[in-house]
Amino acid sequence: MTTLQITLPDSLAQEAEIAGLLMPEVLEQLLRNQLAALRIERLGLTRKRLFDEPLDPMTSTEIEAEIKAWRGDQRHASGT
Repeated sequence: MTTLQITLPDSLAQEAEIAGLLMPEVLEQLLRNQLAALRIERLGLTRKRLFDEPLDPMTSTEIEAEIKAWRGDQRHASGT
């Protein structure tokens, strides 16, 4: 567990406290929701970029080479 200390304007801190937003479980959920929203936003931007500038299709030889490289990395990572 990590402990955070934040500095907020007094009025904002008071309003957040009254609304129950400073409770650890509420802050955790707020952060999780915001992180999910950011991931979705980044995914959308990546999708748009790929639509605007599509990648050249890979040949079957290139695909096979990528698969072999990935399998080699997996074997190396597992120590086999």
